[in-house]
Amino acid sequence: MASISVLLCFSLFLLSQPQPLLSLNSSPYPYFSSTTTLLNYQKMLHKLKVFIYKPNTPFHYATPAESLFYAALEKSHFVTHDAREAHLFFVPFPPDISTRSLARLIGTLRADFPYWNRALGADHFFLSCAGVGRDSNRNVVELRKNSIQISCFPASRRNDDDGGYFFIPHKDVTLPPPIADKTHAPANVTARFLGYARHGAVTTASLVAELVNDAEFLIETEPSDGVTYGERLSSSKFCLFEYWNDVSWIGEALRFGCVPVVIADRPVNDLPFMDVLRWQEMAVFLRSGGGVRELKHVLNDDTWRDRHEYVRGLGVAASRHFLWDEESQPFDAFNTVMYQLWLRRHTIRYARAE
Repeated sequence: MASISVLLCFSLFLLSQPQPLLSLNSSPYPYFSSTTTLLNYQKMLHKLKVFIYKPNTPFHYATPAESLFYAALEKSHFVTHDAREAHLFFVPFPPDISTRSLARLIGTLRADFPYWNRALGADHFFLSCAGVGRDSNRNVVELRKNSIQISCFPASRRNDDDGGYFFIPHKDVTLPPPIADKTHAPANVTARFLGYARHGAVTTASLVAELVNDAEFLIETEPSDGVTYGERLSSSKFCLFEYWNDVSWIGEALRFGCVPVVIADRPVNDLPFMDVLRWQEMAVFLRSGGGVRELKHVLNDDTWRDRHEYVRGLGVAASRHFLWDEESQPFDAFNTVMYQLWLRRHTIRYARAE
């Protein structure tokens, strides 16, 4: 009966989403495969077991997203007190922990429990928006290279080749920032603006800064209130995200039907749920080198007359996975992160450097 309930819940969820033009794509939903996603999610929901190591002392995470995830995990049905039946092991530690203390912590897990050494930490995961620094200590190396890191979005832009942050796309998971507003854009909204952006503290060299006085675009630092913000998102065809600036509101853009335009000069590999959602069809990806002229050429292309509602519908449907519910609901942000962990439970571990 539980399996039937999950299937029914998922089917009703999909049917409730905006229906895009089927002639443009064989799949009307924002997933790589609706069938595969449903089957894997169902298996995860009923089988996944997580063992949480008890931290030495109580602590609090530094960001709302981390706190929401940890709280949801602790009270979820995924948690088991029998480590022998666990698929994955969660290693909690404070956000300000030193590298030396982190090495000591992993060393203790290695010595006191039999689970770390079985795969050198490949079936373990941790939560850290600050990342794990590069260090030659064996324990830190194995945690960073083998264990699954849940990081705050965006993650890869903070990578530092000389030390500090480290993100491995096929292994690590991006934690979406919290959005709690369950309202979304009504269908068939007439767009007043070609594009919307929040420029904040952008540099004068940015594309967004060049569009401040352009009548086709609405550029502002912060909206006056939530209602106004939603109206401006839903009345704009595209939302501009310069990847070196604030992109944390991309889930809100999707929710209100504003198609993201991701401006980045290197491959983007840390968007939330990249192995679940078809980002290449939900968003536009541009390099900054073409300037405003290229941006306008792409966004004013005649093909958008037929495609925009379809792409917009994909984004609205996908935004369900960005919601953090007080009591976790199927396919919300927490459960979608857990689903990604389920997909990674067989992560291939890296060979330890001698």
